[in-house]
Amino acid sequence: MRKKNSDAPSPIGQPAARRHFLKAASATFAMLVTPLGHAAPRLMAVRIWPAEDYTRITLESHAEIKASHLIVKNPERLVIDLEGVEFDSVLKHLPDSVTGGDPYIQLIRAGRNRPGVVRVVVELKQEINPQIFSLQPVGAYGHRLVVDLYPTTPIDPLLALIEKSSPTEAAAGEAPTPPRDGAEAKTAKHTEGRDPAGERQVNRLITVAIDPGHGGEDPGAVGRRGSYEKNVTLKIARLLKRRIDAEPGMRGVLTRDGDYFVPLHKRVHKARAVKADLFLSIHADAFVKPDARGSSVFVLSERGASSAAARWLAKRENDADLIGGVAIGGQDGHLARTLLDLSQTATINDSMKVGKAVLAELGGINTLHKRDVEHAGFAVLKAPDIPSVLVETAFISNPEEERRLNDHAYQDKMANAILKGIRRYFDDNPPLTRTRVAQLN
Repeated sequence: MRKKNSDAPSPIGQPAARRHFLKAASATFAMLVTPLGHAAPRLMAVRIWPAEDYTRITLESHAEIKASHLIVKNPERLVIDLEGVEFDSVLKHLPDSVTGGDPYIQLIRAGRNRPGVVRVVVELKQEINPQIFSLQPVGAYGHRLVVDLYPTTPIDPLLALIEKSSPTEAAAGEAPTPPRDGAEAKTAKHTEGRDPAGERQVNRLITVAIDPGHGGEDPGAVGRRGSYEKNVTLKIARLLKRRIDAEPGMRGVLTRDGDYFVPLHKRVHKARAVKADLFLSIHADAFVKPDARGSSVFVLSERGASSAAARWLAKRENDADLIGGVAIGGQDGHLARTLLDLSQTATINDSMKVGKAVLAELGGINTLHKRDVEHAGFAVLKAPDIPSVLVETAFISNPEEERRLNDHAYQDKMANAILKGIRRYFDDNPPLTRTRVAQLN
């Protein structure tokens, strides 16, 4: 029988003590390690993107974040428990991320709830319908937990915008009665020497959906000086809207009017919701070579891209949903099937007409990357019933063009050139008569 060593009795050596030690060590290890065996998530950043449509909260981490949530009433609060996350300086400064103008968040705070769990409490201004999902690492981002706060009654800010900006048109209802001779009223030809009063004879307002590319979690291309494509496109889009709104018989609506992400299919849905006569997406992309330069115009392709560069650009733009963050289960299946139906020859032919008119005007203020309208499978151009074009204003990866894209005077020139192309198209192709104010189907 082996002799017991009484000189150095170790509590771990005793059966009961050993079990107690292993149980405690296992519990400690479980707090530090996720179920998948990775190190406990350490938050790299927390970002909040407020918008009228919804507010997005993004928590970015080195490892996947496991979370659960519940809604508490009176007052309205969203409680999110983050498992195994360290309560560090990122979470301590969480309250500083909320802006006073956020339509949904009153206050946000975080603290240790119990061992291994950090609780985030979002105090709300109204009832919300939360959508919470995880995103795998992509591009420059690590693991992300996304919390989208939607109103319980969905709103369409574009329709609200139209009603607010044009109360007379909202009350008018149907378009005016056609002339007695039965001839349909046509849009007057737009010339430099048009009537001083600027009156355009129209049978209804022409609606142009203006789509500033990227936004929010998706910065788009980044220039050498640190310029974000999402900021440049929004500035040009706002200038273009202002110019369109000043045109008799025309109005512009923005798919986003702030720094927040809009999924590609939602951009198309918004244009269709207001029964837009034209969808125009604005971009300022990058290429692998810094000397790539010039403006381009794209329409949807039914048979593949017109060049290798066009194919590369289309893939880059179509990856926006991966970078911006879309919950796969949240997309409208019927709409997705509709948008994948490329049997829309008439719409593409009209898109070509718009594209040629806009490209001709862009050539007056910038070098053209290609002298012809290009074709590629851009997802944002797949509305089956709206002429749609994508304008690459310039290459933000080119230092000279990046500088010009950040110049307000040049942005205004770009917006004016695009407007001239739009006017030329509608002068030659007046839209058909229909209800003045668009209603949802």
